[in-house]
Amino acid sequence: MKILLAPSETKRSGGDQPFHIDSLLFPELLPLRQSILHAYINTLQRNDPAELSKMFGLKKPADIARHAARDIPSELTMPAIERYTGVAFDHLDYPTLSFSAKEYLHQHLILHSNLFGFLRANDPIPEYRLKQGEPVGGLIVERLYRDAGAPLMDAYLGEEDLLDLRAGFYERVYKPQRPVTVLKFLKGDKVVSHWAKAYRGLVLRAIAEAGVTTLEDFMRLPIAGLSILEIQTHKERTEVIYRIEE
Repeated sequence: MKILLAPSETKRSGGDQPFHIDSLLFPELLPLRQSILHAYINTLQRNDPAELSKMFGLKKPADIARHAARDIPSELTMPAIERYTGVAFDHLDYPTLSFSAKEYLHQHLILHSNLFGFLRANDPIPEYRLKQGEPVGGLIVERLYRDAGAPLMDAYLGEEDLLDLRAGFYERVYKPQRPVTVLKFLKGDKVVSHWAKAYRGLVLRAIAEAGVTTLEDFMRLPIAGLSILEIQTHKERTEVIYRIEE
């Protein structure tokens, strides 16, 4: 089973290894990654506050200046699963997972970086800031990664079961043309939206600790605070609807 997860715009600072962009998932994307990174660095060097504010999704001058000063190729790295922060990653709480659960994520989880495209959980990346959906120097990044990366993703996934924990935006980067399972969370009669990220993180944590390898096993997995209310299948899309227990 493979699992797709969206990134976070917020990142943890620091790192301990040099950045090697050619080490990331799908080395075939190296020329594209280099051109996008080049456009990103050029934008930083232009140092236009309005342009940077839009690209970063930030308003405070001090925050903008901090990210604009980064020399991305020279920044130290940490694994992507540790770099990203935010609601889903906080509830996954990767540092407290068992060794086997961490190894599971390294083998089964695929992240979609707004800057670097498709990543394994343990691919080492530097700290950067890029607002979801914003162009980089005029480049529509999600479209470029979709066009170049979708065939690579299809081949990489093969016939494995697929669980998609991403926000809907990331279908612009990769929309599976195969059976896929997604999740919905209800509290009372209302669909949870923002806090769905938290429950995706909790579900991913339970999956990793259990070492789930098939969707059949996933459907039987007990998850604290959640119960399956309904499973709906339409064509090649299965939606598991969870009730959040009070």
